[in-house]
Amino acid sequence: MGIAERKHRQKQALRERILDAARRIVVREGFAALSMRKIADAIEYSPATLYLHFESRDHIAHALCAEGYAQLLASFAPLAQIADPAERLRALGRAYVAFGVAHPETYRLIFMEDPSYTGAALAGAAGVSEDDTAGDAALQIMIDALDELRGAGRLSGSVASTEPAVWAEALWASLHGIVALNLTCSVFPSAPLETLVGVTLDAWLGEPQAAGAGASTSAAGRGKKTAARRRPSTASSKHTAPEPATKRKAAGP
Repeated sequence: MGIAERKHRQKQALRERILDAARRIVVREGFAALSMRKIADAIEYSPATLYLHFESRDHIAHALCAEGYAQLLASFAPLAQIADPAERLRALGRAYVAFGVAHPETYRLIFMEDPSYTGAALAGAAGVSEDDTAGDAALQIMIDALDELRGAGRLSGSVASTEPAVWAEALWASLHGIVALNLTCSVFPSAPLETLVGVTLDAWLGEPQAAGAGASTSAAGRGKKTAARRRPSTASSKHTAPEPATKRKAAGP
């Protein structure tokens, strides 16, 4: 190994130590507690040494955001293999919320601290992500699923005519709202997190159904209507089935 290569490796190793220390401080104490001096103390270097690698605390924050966003993208990647696009979107939505709840300080830093940090995450700032379009890649997984749904005629009304990119951003915003409230407000919403996510995804995608169930259900419905016209009304026909649990919960206060 030559001298130049050794110096490069040492520089990269120190850079990683700085980021590791910064990440631990953010996770343990929150971003407000992060300072160049505190990081320097944690790695036993002078603050001046940190400035050889990062211009400011903001640049460290940008790197942490890009790193965290790449982590979110990594959790999305295997879900892109789910065959049914609606189920794929459901899995992506649950994974997004799970990431925010499991990594609250990282999530706050990426999406709730400073717009420039969010921009850095979306752009893969500071070369933390091998793919410097990690943000676009995460959103594109959702867009691709929506394209498939539209191509299969499984979107209706105004949703079918909405650009998939806009639709995906709107769904993302809904999921972000759930995570943000979970992190910042302990009294609202009062419903369990899993229920909120399920109701939100049902509102966007409709209730889950097995492949081919839509056609058979429609045919069965038409058969029931025909049979109903052929037979006289009875007392039992006045009773209606109980409202599905998700609908009752959605209609509640």
